[in-house]
Amino acid sequence: MKVVFTDGSASPNPGPGGFSVIDAENGRPLILGRSTHTTNIRMEGEAMGAAMEAFPEVEIHSDSEFWINVLTKWAPSWAANGWKKKTGPIKNLDLVQRLYELYTTKKVTLIWVRGHVGTEMNERADEWANNAREKKTFEDLNIIEIAPKEDE
Repeated sequence: MKVVFTDGSASPNPGPGGFSVIDAENGRPLILGRSTHTTNIRMEGEAMGAAMEAFPEVEIHSDSEFWINVLTKWAPSWAANGWKKKTGPIKNLDLVQRLYELYTTKKVTLIWVRGHVGTEMNERADEWANNAREKKTFEDLNIIEIAPKEDE
């Protein structure tokens, strides 16, 4: 099973954003992505999605409690209710549905880590998410360009 750390950023929020998937063994970026206009939330989700798409079995360490809750607590009932919730529309529904499909069809373990407390690989993931936002890459790694969402 591949073990990775993921992170996403946008600055300002919303604004240009980036995400990274970092190899937990050596701290090297495995996947980098960016968007010209996005949010922190979308970039955090895109990072998780990239990790799930890249590896059939993956353990994802993330400081996004939001996305972990979406996938493990909220999406199962949203899916059962036709992708509706009682309090109104589901934000980022396209991304929620894509990630939930990956989460339920692959072998994925999600582990929450507290952000910005000095956890080495989480800090690396944050650093490389910011680098990707600024179009800085690692060696010959291509940065995935994510199209902006008009409604976000």
